[in-house]
Amino acid sequence: MSPRTLFRTFAFAEAVTWTILLIGLFLKYVTQTTDLGVRMGGGVHGFVFLCYGAVTCFTWINQKWPARTGALALVATVIPYATVPVERSLDRKGLLDGGWRLAKGGEPPRGVLEKAQAWVLGNPVMAVVIAVAGVAAVFSFLLFMGPPDTWFA
Repeated sequence: MSPRTLFRTFAFAEAVTWTILLIGLFLKYVTQTTDLGVRMGGGVHGFVFLCYGAVTCFTWINQKWPARTGALALVATVIPYATVPVERSLDRKGLLDGGWRLAKGGEPPRGVLEKAQAWVLGNPVMAVVIAVAGVAAVFSFLLFMGPPDTWFA
């Protein structure tokens, strides 16, 4: 899977989960029929939100985006549907082109982040297991904390 395909997949998934969450919010607060959509949609959206953030950072390192570009891609996740136009803009500008530059036979990694990315690209199965476990741990902690509107109450 190329950086472009990976990033596009999660940018689209983030938009889809926004739809699910917004439908849930509509059902809860406008029709006042059920909060099931918020509970389920919020959970799915939260999980994809975390995955999109990880994929964005991974792509940012590989593509050597300037800090402003990477930060914009990360901030896009908190604005409904913003990940799609950001992804399209990055793609139009060629900022998603190419393969994994730190894969075996590619560029030598420099710095801690690039060395970590090179390890991930060289050990994809173990990296996916660790990433899923990490995202699941953060997600579980956030579920334990409850809805964000109750954190400071």
